[in-house]
Amino acid sequence: MTEKTYELRLLGLTRQLPLRRVADHVTVASFVMLGDTELVETCAEELAKRLPEGIDYLVCPEAKAIPLTHAIARRLGIDYIVIRKTVKAYMENPLIADVMSITTAAPQHLVMDSADVQKIYHKKVAIIDDVVSTGGSLRAVENILAKTACTVVAKAAPLLEEGGYDGKDLIYIQRHPVFTD
Repeated sequence: MTEKTYELRLLGLTRQLPLRRVADHVTVASFVMLGDTELVETCAEELAKRLPEGIDYLVCPEAKAIPLTHAIARRLGIDYIVIRKTVKAYMENPLIADVMSITTAAPQHLVMDSADVQKIYHKKVAIIDDVVSTGGSLRAVENILAKTACTVVAKAAPLLEEGGYDGKDLIYIQRHPVFTD
C-alpha cells in the first residue's frame, strides 16, 4: 500500500509530506524539519531576512524548532533559548506553562530555567517555531515570557497551518493546509 502524501513546495524546495490523522476528521501533512539540513537552512535564511532589527535573543519550544532557531541565530549573530518540555535536574525555580498541541494527544508542559530568565531580562526576543496551527504552543511560550521582563517583538515560523490561528501577528513564509473529512 502506498502512503498518502502532500507535496510541499517551499522556497524552491519540494518535499513529499506524509499525511497523518491527528484527531477525528483532522489530517495534517506532517512537516518535520529535523534532519533536513537544506530545508532548515533555506527557511532560516528567509525568516532571518523578515525578522525586525534589534532582536537580542530567539526563543523556541523544544524540539523540532531547535535547528531552525539555531540557524537563524547564527545569521543574526545572537544566541537563543530553548523552552524545554520537562523540568531538568539542573533547573532552579523554573517557569512552567501548560500547552495542548494539535499533534499531541495529551497536554504537555513548557519549562524555562531561571538562568534563561536572567539572560532575557529587559531584552527584545523573537519566538521561533516550525509550524503554527492552533497557536497553542506560541501562547504557552508567550505565557512563560510574560512572567519575565522581556519584550516579545516578533513571532515566526516557516508555515502557518490552517488550524485556527489567524497569523496576523506571525511572520511566516506560507500557509499549510489541514484536511478535514
